[in-house]
Amino acid sequence: MKTDEELFASCRERDARAWESLVLRYQDRMLGLAYQFCGRRDEARDLAQEIFIRLYQNMDHFQSGRSFRPWLYSVARNCCVDHYRKRRRERTRPNEPLTEAHQLPSGAEPPDQRLQRKEREATLFRALDSLGTVSREAIVMKDLQECSLEEMTEILGVPLGTVKSRLARARCDLGKAILRLERAGARRGAPDAL
Repeated sequence: MKTDEELFASCRERDARAWESLVLRYQDRMLGLAYQFCGRRDEARDLAQEIFIRLYQNMDHFQSGRSFRPWLYSVARNCCVDHYRKRRRERTRPNEPLTEAHQLPSGAEPPDQRLQRKEREATLFRALDSLGTVSREAIVMKDLQECSLEEMTEILGVPLGTVKSRLARARCDLGKAILRLERAGARRGAPDAL
């Protein structure tokens, strides 16, 4: 099996099979990333497609010797942030669970536990939605897309210390947002706690 870098080198030579393999290798991750930024499945599919279009259009800008995955995430991040900024006011948070790749296992989960899990996911999405772009991006990249700190420094183009402080601040902001939502739910009498 070819490495990402070898596969992408073939893509740059306009090898259609290599491009198809690369898309298949990353389509679920890009769909998950897109969904975490926009929160709607139909919009996420379009956004994931836009990520691959941008990747294809910019493949000649890839610097040889660089790791492919951080570069892909950099392209995807820029695409998602552009989309997020354009749609921020229009977006509504869905009541559907995370994408299949990030969904909690349910198996033979009792209905009351399933309801609690869905409520926790909805609270998490509302809390994420209340964060600024930088904080939301840090949480999505590290905790939902599981990027390493080193990958984040390369993708974001900032020093490691900046990534760490952004992530710490984002997690603190997320915790505060969740507490606000829980308190508001408790005042309404809704079981909205995480």
